[in-house]
Amino acid sequence: MGFHKIIIANRGEIACRVIRTARALGYRTVAVYSDADAAAPHVALADEAVRIGPAPAAESYLHIPALLDAVRRTGADAVHPGYGFLSERPEFAAACVQAGLVFIGPPAEAMAAMGDKAAAKRRMQQAGVPCAPGYLPSGTDDQDDARLVQEAQRLGVPLLVKAVAGGGGRGMRLVQALDELPAALAAARREAAAAFGDDRLMLERLVMDARHVEVQVFADTHGDAVHLGERDCTAQRRRQKVIEEAPSPIVDATLRERLGRDAVAAALAVGYVGAGTVEFVVDAAGQHFFLEMNTRLQVEHPVTEILTGFDLVAWQLRVAAGEPLRAWLPNGQADVRWRGHAIEARLYAEDPFDGFTPQTGAVAHWRPGTALAAAGGSLRIDAGITEGSTVSPWYDPMLAKLIVHGHDRADAIRRLVAALDDSPVFGLATNARFLRGLLQHDDFTHARMTTTCLDEWATRGEPLLRRPEPPEALWLAAAALAARGGLPAGTPEPLRPAAMAAVPLRLRCQGAERAWRARWLGDAVQLLPADAPRGGAPATVRVLAHDAEAARWRLEIDGVAACHVARSAGDGGWWLAHEAAVYRFDQPSPWPDARRAADPRRACATVAGRVAQVAVRPGQRVAAGDPLASVEAMKMEMWQHAAAAGTVRAVHVAAGDAVAAGTLLVELNLEEDTPA
Repeated sequence: MGFHKIIIANRGEIACRVIRTARALGYRTVAVYSDADAAAPHVALADEAVRIGPAPAAESYLHIPALLDAVRRTGADAVHPGYGFLSERPEFAAACVQAGLVFIGPPAEAMAAMGDKAAAKRRMQQAGVPCAPGYLPSGTDDQDDARLVQEAQRLGVPLLVKAVAGGGGRGMRLVQALDELPAALAAARREAAAAFGDDRLMLERLVMDARHVEVQVFADTHGDAVHLGERDCTAQRRRQKVIEEAPSPIVDATLRERLGRDAVAAALAVGYVGAGTVEFVVDAAGQHFFLEMNTRLQVEHPVTEILTGFDLVAWQLRVAAGEPLRAWLPNGQADVRWRGHAIEARLYAEDPFDGFTPQTGAVAHWRPGTALAAAGGSLRIDAGITEGSTVSPWYDPMLAKLIVHGHDRADAIRRLVAALDDSPVFGLATNARFLRGLLQHDDFTHARMTTTCLDEWATRGEPLLRRPEPPEALWLAAAALAARGGLPAGTPEPLRPAAMAAVPLRLRCQGAERAWRARWLGDAVQLLPADAPRGGAPATVRVLAHDAEAARWRLEIDGVAACHVARSAGDGGWWLAHEAAVYRFDQPSPWPDARRAADPRRACATVAGRVAQVAVRPGQRVAAGDPLASVEAMKMEMWQHAAAAGTVRAVHVAAGDAVAAGTLLVELNLEEDTPA
């Protein structure tokens, strides 16, 4: 079972993660990439790289023949699937083995047993693992809508519609009332077919006020299995995990023993090999119920690595090579120890203050070295981007994971907040400020979260989801930098503007505008408010130091010195970070804005992606708010609705079409256009 060269059938941060450990153990590595990822970090990090498909095409990483051809061309003899894409497809594992390769993951049979979520739950019930009530179809004949509605009435609401072949929150919908069920079934089927090539659905009674607790298990080819403790993934949005931590703040030693016992029983029941995660929900009474088993390495595996000191990718490689767990755990489960508390935050390219809309574009600034240096070894960052990377709409919007280790939970929270503050991304919106606010929210710090909290907050106007405004000091810092043109401290006298009469300066940020008259006083800038928000009092801003490598400026404002992460946008604008939020300050043009307001007659794609559904046809009458078409990007389906009542004039796209941001989807003739 020996091997020497590993091809990583994945992309992004997990590909980088696997490559680093594989190379540290002496293995050669091969990356694969689509045209959209030609300049991605994982491509440069590997020893070799092979193009497997065009862009835009998420399907490139799902094309088994292309991946096996890359194996043939490079002489690789092992395959690591990462997570997502083909990692839980038994047909891929089987194809690798049939081609004479070592598949670094569980056997295809174990993957198939747990990949069918309905069949898996039936098997867990036989193994004595507790499961929540649900409808577990045994064949395609059980997929009729009428049957699913009947079973939903029996189970009652709230319930979850779930893809039988699902995972990662795809093909899943929460149903709060029975009249929501038809739309939920249609949406879940469509998403499941696109994500897994299988549109079968099951139903599961939602455990109310639950926490999501999962257990990391590991099994070898010699019949041994251990668990490495639990992770709490309760903080999730639309069934997608946001923050993960270990140990769970609601799990005591007794519950941990029960969870570990059932997780190991689940793995042994299907002949599992390698790294896997058994997911449970825990109700308010402390009762746990099996959800599913993820037959791969999880996104949040670094939390367990930090807490235990083990390298799980190294374990995967050793088990795949035939080594027994006893080779490094001679006493089995007794050799597993946990130390302190670990928390992971997922940094996404999305705007939390605009419905978590996915974001695309170039990463103008990403220099987490300052955060790593400040953390002194308690921070780990797994990233799939570098400065200059382009975030496309074709893949998951996760940019990086920030993982911290503290001596207790409060210590870990404080360290993670500081890490988010010290590692801003400029160039596109991220969820960093939202993560910071969530970590400091009373419901999180006091372990009162449930799996539905974040979705409930979105409907009730939770302050955490309101866009923050730049504080006064940031306006002044931006004004001083704009006035100086970004000249660093110590600029030679001949190159520094001389003291002169005050000149007008105006900045705009998030729709607000401020105006000053700026004047140079030696090495400082004096700002006299033109709109007098500070009662007309001038402010003096002095640049004390500038670290160009970290884009950090030490500014003194009216005698108070502080550090700011700031960078010129190159067009007269500036990005400045404050408490994990990033603000862009621009100097508005003196000319009238020629941009027109959005035309209600034209429904356009807000992001690049693929058309998921077209809900109208030419000539159809629509009312204001009616759905017209949806675009799927970065695992999120975004609908365009009619801005006013009218008639569909033209439909310019079809389901499955790839579209760019701004593409015209549907045109309307409005009722107001018709003469009375």
